Amino acid sequence: MTTTAPEHVPVAVIGAGPTGLTAATLLARHGVPSLVLERHRAPYPLPRAVHLDDEVHRILQAVGIHEPFSAIARPARGMRLLDGSHRVLAEFLRDNPYGWHGFPQANMFDQPELEQLLRDNLEKHPLVTLRGGIEVTAVTPPPHSGAPVQVTFRDEDTGVSRTLLADAVLGCDGAGSLVRASSGSRMQDLATPQQWLVVDVRCSPPLPAWDGVHQICDPQRAATYMRVGEDRYRWEFRLRTGEQPEELTDRGRLLALIAPWTRGIPEDELHVLRTASYTFRAQVADRWRNGRMFLLGDAAHLTPPFIGQGMGAGMRDAHNLAWKLARVLTGRASEALLDTYQAERHRHARQLIRTAVAVGAVMTGGGTGTALARTAVLPALSRLPGASGFVLSAVSPPLRPGLLVGSRRLGHPRPGTLCPQPLVPGADGALRLLDDLLGEGFALLTTAPLSPALRALVRALDARVVHLRDFRRRPGTDGAEHHAEPGTSALARWMGTAGAVLLRPDRVVLATAARPRPGRACGDDLAAAAAVWAPLCLAPQAVRDLQAAAET
Repeated sequence: MTTTAPEHVPVAVIGAGPTGLTAATLLARHGVPSLVLERHRAPYPLPRAVHLDDEVHRILQAVGIHEPFSAIARPARGMRLLDGSHRVLAEFLRDNPYGWHGFPQANMFDQPELEQLLRDNLEKHPLVTLRGGIEVTAVTPPPHSGAPVQVTFRDEDTGVSRTLLADAVLGCDGAGSLVRASSGSRMQDLATPQQWLVVDVRCSPPLPAWDGVHQICDPQRAATYMRVGEDRYRWEFRLRTGEQPEELTDRGRLLALIAPWTRGIPEDELHVLRTASYTFRAQVADRWRNGRMFLLGDAAHLTPPFIGQGMGAGMRDAHNLAWKLARVLTGRASEALLDTYQAERHRHARQLIRTAVAVGAVMTGGGTGTALARTAVLPALSRLPGASGFVLSAVSPPLRPGLLVGSRRLGHPRPGTLCPQPLVPGADGALRLLDDLLGEGFALLTTAPLSPALRALVRALDARVVHLRDFRRRPGTDGAEHHAEPGTSALARWMGTAGAVLLRPDRVVLATAARPRPGRACGDDLAAAAAVWAPLCLAPQAVRDLQAAAET
């Protein structure tokens, strides 16, 4: 009897939500094939996440769907804080909708539409295979380091169970993650869970409400309202102690809850798409990696929705891990590079979760006394200069110093922060977003000639070099006058006293070089510091070649 060997794949991605599809697509763009296993055959039809910020929009650019996503997204105008009687306590408006990353700072959208864009985009990436109707039943860690991970799954059409082997497994399988359980990881609570009722409504006539996010700062019935699309609206109501969702979901009670926003709208125009009880949790997994098994998204962390970072955090996981895993699987980097995934993302996610918990407590926590204090303090806060920019600004913290984040130097762009993305002129003079010029891998921004040591490092990393002087000026309309593009000038100001800035493939600042004296080359200090992290990012032979180049 002949035994068929199990199918072998470089990467198995468990779960085809936004995090899993983003990870698979980014791996494909780095040249690594993957197989995505998903129980649903089509995007989950009900809305869940409704917001992402400009940093995550930039990740969609890396995936290749930022333009179609912009067509289905709706920039958010700002936020109002209201008391239990819906009197405005504070209002924060966005004067400039575009942020640091070249996109609107807040984007409202329908998650099924986003997932369909991600699925459609896979047609451009033959290295990704998506199989729907698949239930993963077991993920077995290998018996020893270097052996593949065993994944067992059942085909829902045939009922037949099969096994495949994967060099790496990405657990993008949600809060009840099988991969997390199989890897021996446990969730740690960062705050007490809260029960909320989520209501999604479609209504053709525009609702007679201010066109931004409303946060009801009422300890008796905290609530959030937002317009998601042209005819889509969402409410979230915190349940009281002992209250059951069924008490609020009959149509009469539900319409009474949303009545402050729907006055004058005929009831038959209000089509309830979904009511669901959610437990808003603040949790983070204690272990994100077990060999070549990784946790991403809700499998690794859960956050309350007060700063709208739940889905975005998972996509940041994918952006952080994909380039590292690709370099390791293709033999271009040390296995130790994978250790930096949890080291960087765990602290980052934990900080965002704590921020969300704190914001939720400030806006909705406490009793009557706290509510009265909010009534007194919030109006004064909203009138402070710069208050709107502070409250509505991007909340993503920088990565802390580590093996892949150099130490901070005064006057330089801070390692661990993301490079801004202005519009800059390309080779043809047309304005393009910076990332479109930087490519998929490492990149070096420079304002000065490179030293031999830095040129050797650039070759070893296969980094794309972008000289700001090449597009600092471009012809004026008469063909004679020259002027600096605003985006290029902004990028040069951001570089400050740095002569060169080395960017990781996820556009995080890895290291900087001081600006040299006139007539001197730039980068010996950066190349010398690379001795710390180059053994992670390069194959051993490339490290030896780099060391030999430095010695000569």
